[in-house]
Amino acid sequence: MGNLTASASLGLDAFEGAPVELRSFASEEDLQEVIRAAYRQVLGNVHILDNDRLASAEAMLRNGDITVRGFVRAVAQSALYSSLFFDGNSQYRFIELNFKHLLGRAPRDQAEIREHVTLYNEQGYAAEINSYLDSNEYIDNFGEATVPYHRSIRSQAGVKNEGFNRMFSLLRGSATSDRNKGAQLISSLAANIATPIKPLAKGNASGYSNLGKSFKIAFSSGAAASRLKRFSKQTIVVTYAQMSQAVQNIHTSGGKISSITELAS
Repeated sequence: MGNLTASASLGLDAFEGAPVELRSFASEEDLQEVIRAAYRQVLGNVHILDNDRLASAEAMLRNGDITVRGFVRAVAQSALYSSLFFDGNSQYRFIELNFKHLLGRAPRDQAEIREHVTLYNEQGYAAEINSYLDSNEYIDNFGEATVPYHRSIRSQAGVKNEGFNRMFSLLRGSATSDRNKGAQLISSLAANIATPIKPLAKGNASGYSNLGKSFKIAFSSGAAASRLKRFSKQTIVVTYAQMSQAVQNIHTSGGKISSITELAS
C-alpha cells in the first residue's frame, strides 16, 4: 500500500497522494484502506456517515465482482456524489471537480472544458462521469486496481508546469473545500493565462497578467428567459474580471454556455 508524502514547504502535505492499490489476496485491512482512499479521493475529503457508504458496491469489491475502477465509478455515479458536486453547482464547477476527483488533475484548457460541457448537455450525467473512467488517460495512470490520486502536483514528463499551478489552486485556499460551489479556473482557462499560486497567508497577491482582454460568451438562455425573448441563443461580452460572475449568473438562470472566445484587441 502507498503512503502520503510531505511537501510542507508548499503547504501540500495534506494533499499529495501516493498510489493506493488493491493487490491480489489483500487482507480485509488492506481492502478497507482502498475503500477509504476511494471515498476520500472521489468525494473530496468530505466526511461521510456509515449510512452514506455504498454497502453493495463495497461487497462487490470485496467479492471480486468489480475492480477498484468499478468501485470508483459506483461512487461517482452515486446520488451522494451528485448531491455534493452536481446539485446546485454550475456545469463548469462540476466538470472542474470531475477532473480533480477522477483523473487527479485540473483541466488543461478551455477546449477541454467545452468538450465536457457539450458531452454533458448531449448525453447527460452518466456519460460525463464515464468519459473520465473509460479514458485511456485513466487506464494508463490508474488501471483497474489503483485509486486515483492527485498526480498533477508532481512534475511529470510532457506535462506543462501550468497543470501543477492549476491543480495547486484547486487544492489550496478557498478551493480546498470541494463543497465550494464557485468554479476556480473559469477565467484563467478561458483567457489562456497563467494561474497564480497564492500564498497561504491572508492577502491577495495578483500574479495575473494581460487582464485587459475581453471575451464573448455564447449561451442558450434558460426556460424562463426564453419566454421573455424572441431568441434563446444569446451572446454577451465581458472583461476578464467580469467573466466568472457572468458564467455563474448564466448557470443560475438555467442557461447553458456553448463557447467562450477571446475578442481581438
